[in-house]
Amino acid sequence: MLLQEVVGALSPKSGDLMIDGTFGAGGYSRALLQAADCRVLAIDRDPSAINVGKALVTQFGDRLDLRQGNFSKLDDIARDAGFEQADGVVLDIGVSSMQIDSPERGFSFLKDGPLDMRMSGAGESAADVVNRMDAEELANIIYKYGEESAFM
Repeated sequence: MLLQEVVGALSPKSGDLMIDGTFGAGGYSRALLQAADCRVLAIDRDPSAINVGKALVTQFGDRLDLRQGNFSKLDDIARDAGFEQADGVVLDIGVSSMQIDSPERGFSFLKDGPLDMRMSGAGESAADVVNRMDAEELANIIYKYGEESAFM
């Protein structure tokens, strides 16, 4: 299982600072905190992930510092949390099952819901983009970012 391999590779020790840059449902953070008496700075841009994580903060106390933000700002978030360096970092990049399983988030390809697809809820929704662009612009986006080889 990937979780066990990641924790094994990071090999947290007592006193270590680990960073989980894509908290999600908290699986990596929980596993790191259970593996050693370390501290974890957990970051997620999704406000619903932060809400889910509050139960883990209650469980692990000040060993888990949960922050809303984007892992692209990891350095700034870590400094703001009082950490200048880390002993390990994990990033599980991509859309999470929490987002795919919630049709109202607009990521699901299994269930009907609005076409939203915003990680943080801010900015334009996918519906806004689709309704604003013409067919050629959309085809170019799908070709460039969607790993589709066909082009209009």
